[in-house]
Amino acid sequence: MARLVLLNGAPGSGKSTLASRYAEAHPLTLALDIDVLRGMLGGWLDRPTEAGLRARSMALEVARVQLAAGGDVLVPQFLGRLDFVLQLERLGQRVGAEFVELALLSDPEDASRRFVERSRHPESQAHRDATALLDRGGGVDRLPAMYAQLLEVIARRPRTRTITTVAGRVDRAYRDLLAHLD
Repeated sequence: MARLVLLNGAPGSGKSTLASRYAEAHPLTLALDIDVLRGMLGGWLDRPTEAGLRARSMALEVARVQLAAGGDVLVPQFLGRLDFVLQLERLGQRVGAEFVELALLSDPEDASRRFVERSRHPESQAHRDATALLDRGGGVDRLPAMYAQLLEVIARRPRTRTITTVAGRVDRAYRDLLAHLD
């Protein structure tokens, strides 16, 4: 049975890193980074809400195709509200895929430090885009509120499994991810 896996977590928690690593080790698994899709839309930063909603709609369709073909999908995305979580869950039900919710948790101050460090030395366009988007929405001072939203979502989804992430301990977080998925 194909799986649709949500990797929720605060910015800088390692969602994309873990999803990419898992996909590399599991042939034909899709690491579906919605932020990358959003960044492919021209002028997205001038209309971030509309671009984000459109990217999520596109991601649902891409995930549907992958799941229908029998392949797993990992969606690394910060979700501080339930609407997209529920859309993913419904998609899994429609195509007969198992829906797995994982949340990456860490010390909020550590997560903020990691995001700031990543912003100073971005390794991808998606990292640069995340910084630009956060800057427009209140900057790093907004990160604690985002973390609180994440915890709220987790509290409302009792089947969500958690993985603790710590700066510099990617291998440990990856082993924990494997324990939930393999």
